[in-house]
Amino acid sequence: MISVSIITIGDELLIGQVIDTNSAWIAQELNKIGIPVLRRVAVGDNFDQIWNTLNEESQKSKVILITGGLGPTADDITKPLLCKYFDGKMVINNDALENVTHLFEKIFKRPLTERNIKQAEVPNSCKVLINPRGTAPGMLFEKKDCIFISMPGVPHEMKGIMSDHVIPLLLEKFELPHISHRTLVTFGIGESMLADLIQSYEEKLPTHIKLAYLPNYGIVRLRLTSSGKNKDAIENEIEQLFCELQLMVKDYLVTNEDEPMEKVVAKLLLKNNQTLSTAESCTGGYLSHLITSIPGSSAYFLGSIVSYSNSLKENLLDVKNITIEFNGAVSEAVVIEMAKGALKKLNTTYTVALSGIMGPDGGSTEKPVGTVWIAVGNQESIITKQFHFRFDRQKNIQLTAMNAYNLLRVFILDQTKN
Repeated sequence: MISVSIITIGDELLIGQVIDTNSAWIAQELNKIGIPVLRRVAVGDNFDQIWNTLNEESQKSKVILITGGLGPTADDITKPLLCKYFDGKMVINNDALENVTHLFEKIFKRPLTERNIKQAEVPNSCKVLINPRGTAPGMLFEKKDCIFISMPGVPHEMKGIMSDHVIPLLLEKFELPHISHRTLVTFGIGESMLADLIQSYEEKLPTHIKLAYLPNYGIVRLRLTSSGKNKDAIENEIEQLFCELQLMVKDYLVTNEDEPMEKVVAKLLLKNNQTLSTAESCTGGYLSHLITSIPGSSAYFLGSIVSYSNSLKENLLDVKNITIEFNGAVSEAVVIEMAKGALKKLNTTYTVALSGIMGPDGGSTEKPVGTVWIAVGNQESIITKQFHFRFDRQKNIQLTAMNAYNLLRVFILDQTKN
């Protein structure tokens, strides 16, 4: 079976200044076509380290995918290193030069400099993969029955080369197995309890079917995976097993698709032709950020009032001063009035209102860090729930958002039943 190694290059990756999202995305795309990733290796901008890594990975994998180090500055050493590694010499590639010229004259509207022209220089031992999203072309090399493909480190540019060149090439060159995934999402049950719940199911799974637990911020995704040559047999078997799994976790099931909680809520709103607003305090607009990250969200999300201060809660959401003074900003009474104010001002079918203490400071004995009140409702009814989270600020915010959307999801389902 073909296997792949991914090499990401850059000192910024090793010191944590930049998060390596490239290798994760590449692995996901390869997995879709049935190609496993054997190793993911990050190396700094060091000639010897990169050279040695190329040697090591080519002993293990048939395909080596490389990102980073192709820019026009002195610290970008990947291209000259590859030139030497594959016994080439640097030449101007006419197609690459045409692409760079087009970008600067037609897109960037800036004069083309000598440094920009250098981007069209490539080793004559490579096949050029044109990059219409940027100036650095991709490069394909072959050595000792191993394919090496170097791509820019800029995610947008790398994804274009992967989609336009690399994936089609791999599909054409290798006979790949059919791979099938089925993923469901649960909420309100921990990973260990979920494992206990489905233990008998898991023990009876055929050895070629893999079950993965993927926990994250109150959610646990369960993924079934199978692969082989007979597509129809694989699909039929995994579909039957997936139906059984859904029945076993039905009390905690959010969706039988691999999608985030906010997408589940969005689908409910679209299905029922309903609208949503948010009144946020401690999350500072994070709820609205999540929902507006979904294309087409303007069809159901009308807006948000981020009332971080008490004065804005009063002036924009009509929360009474005495309510805040008597109960505190983080209280059931305040989020109820926030929800009523949002429904009135933004005129939506549903709203979510929340207030809390995200930390690391601001807590008290009565209301420690991680205390959150959430209200969801419509014009007829508002429900509330208190939460106590125990993590750092960012995780508390993310957990608040997930619980808020889940509370809204359950509320919508209850309302549409009636």
